[in-house]
Amino acid sequence: MPFKTTDPNQPIRLAFLGCGGVTIKHTKTLRGFKNTERHYASRSENKAADFNKKFNGSGHFASYEAAIQSPQIDVVLVATPPDSHLELTLQAVRAGKHVIVEKPPFFRAADFDLVETERQKTGVQVMVAENYFYKPLLQKLKKAIASGDIGDVKFLYFNATKTQNNGDWREEQATAGGGALFEGGIHWVNFISNLGPAVRSVQGFLPYQTSVPMEKSIQVIAEYETGAIGTLLYSWEINALVNGLRLSRIYGTKGSITFESNGVFIFVRGKKWRFVLPGFSDIGGSKAMFRDFFEALGNGKEPKFSFALAKRDLSFIEEIYRTAHKP
Repeated sequence: MPFKTTDPNQPIRLAFLGCGGVTIKHTKTLRGFKNTERHYASRSENKAADFNKKFNGSGHFASYEAAIQSPQIDVVLVATPPDSHLELTLQAVRAGKHVIVEKPPFFRAADFDLVETERQKTGVQVMVAENYFYKPLLQKLKKAIASGDIGDVKFLYFNATKTQNNGDWREEQATAGGGALFEGGIHWVNFISNLGPAVRSVQGFLPYQTSVPMEKSIQVIAEYETGAIGTLLYSWEINALVNGLRLSRIYGTKGSITFESNGVFIFVRGKKWRFVLPGFSDIGGSKAMFRDFFEALGNGKEPKFSFALAKRDLSFIEEIYRTAHKP
């Protein structure tokens, strides 16, 4: 079934399911989109009303179900903890609502098939909110690699270490679904998989322990179709530089690329030397992500970050955990 579209002459009426930190972050981004109405839903009507008032929304709902069933809503953004993502996404799809679901989207890659089966019946769009796919840093690195300025890429090293103390649902296995890699490192699995060369295989390694259900540090080794080898260090317990500044590198036969992991700068040393500032106005890629999704709703085409790519990311996560937890 083809995707159904929204009327470009009417505002996109979006409801947040969940009133927490992610909703606040996305609200700040969406304030820059003029043709969008924001509504807020929570299990607590008072909280939903408070968010609606604080962020100058267009309305609130006393439950997630009320927002999903409301004829006033075109799109729901699932911003609840991961254990409820699949159920709420299926409810919204069956109700004919377009869906943006926060990462990690579901607990299993196979869950994507359940959603796709229902999506085919209603023709709605379902997108995983993976802003790293849209980061200016990723786009600039992809061009630098493709230019051939550093020759054939041999090694890629990604430093995604930091200190992060949660003290919330992220510490609960049943709610979070996994540890640091699942909750936050999935961004970086997406990042290393979209630099141009396709990833052929992944393997995970846990420091010290052989089996940790809620790990806070992990190493990932990725083999690319070109033969290049990538190493990702992801951690919530490593002290990074001031404000989390970290350096990552890509090594080729004719030079190298050094970049700040958040996207502050890129330095290319090869056939041509250049210093690149990817840009700060949308350093996280969230604006580009929403823009792409809203355009997709208008033209009936799938967003650049497709449902299949999101499923691939979760498949990689499953393989990383499987290999990391082997006896």
